[in-house]
Amino acid sequence: MIETANPRTDQHETPSETEHGFGPAPAPGTARYPKVTGYDLMAGDASTPLALEVTEHVRALDRSREVKELPRPDRTRVMVVANQKGGVGKTTTTVNVAAALAQHGLRVLVIDLDPQGNASTALRIDHLEGTPGIYDALVEGRRLGSLIQPCPDVDGLEVVPATIDLAGAEIELVSLVARETRLRRSINEYLDEFEDESERVDYILIDCPPSLGLLTVNALVAGREMLIPIQCEYYALEGLGQLLRNVELIQSHLNPELDISTIMLTMHDARTRLSAGVADEVRAHFGDKVLHTAVPRSVRISEAPSYQQTVMTYDPTSPGALSYLEAARELASRLVTTNSSVATHSSGGDETAEDA
Repeated sequence: MIETANPRTDQHETPSETEHGFGPAPAPGTARYPKVTGYDLMAGDASTPLALEVTEHVRALDRSREVKELPRPDRTRVMVVANQKGGVGKTTTTVNVAAALAQHGLRVLVIDLDPQGNASTALRIDHLEGTPGIYDALVEGRRLGSLIQPCPDVDGLEVVPATIDLAGAEIELVSLVARETRLRRSINEYLDEFEDESERVDYILIDCPPSLGLLTVNALVAGREMLIPIQCEYYALEGLGQLLRNVELIQSHLNPELDISTIMLTMHDARTRLSAGVADEVRAHFGDKVLHTAVPRSVRISEAPSYQQTVMTYDPTSPGALSYLEAARELASRLVTTNSSVATHSSGGDETAEDA
């Protein structure tokens, strides 16, 4: 038999060396990995996405141990968590920010204004049909304080649940007088009940449905600030323009003191250019209103509701929980001093109803 030369052109001189240099030493003349990916796996530094992610997680864990108590605002901050697009993390943001604030010494009230009742589920609050909830305050005029339930997992966190009855509130509110201001009136009456300043609630977070109906309008009229979660994808940016136009209408006719104070980036994936591009575009448009902390995609965040928990109690050291803690700390540091804890409007209730 006549031996012929191996026709393969990529054969290395020693069997320990591989085509891409993953052996004891790179093959002579072989292009190193970073020419393709931009990362040098043989550099032994923190330049890879995984190494950067681990490093940031360790830093966030160290910072979380330093956070003992968060500062109290001078007045109750009523924040509306809204975005007409579904699936951007409104409920997840509401319950986890609320839990993080409460875990660090603040009193927080979550108002679940979404008929699906997901915020009530995540906070382990009973919201079966017929349970007293926000529907009773909006439609029947019941006192808000009588509808509050404490969260069993987090001290200092209370909830006004949403039941399936709320699904019909959009229709029932149409015929009511001053239908856009009913939630604001209910919140004002609740806050007036606190005679002792030390006992007042520090934050009221209103979780809105993914729509711009009367329920969301009620929330926007009642709120002093607005927190908008934005998913790091193109469709989220597309729907943001319409949301801002509707907010401008609310500011012009119903609540001139409403301020878009906080933008939070959610479902951020640092490994993709899409997430980075969306984040850069949002930061360029909104500037300092965008929180420095971007909440990453996390399996733990998605798992927590199935156990009727927030990620803050389900896995406190996970990247998702640490991100929400950082976001809550950043949010609390932006203290807003106002003369009124809830936005007020010079027009009367009947005039407001006519404007709609």
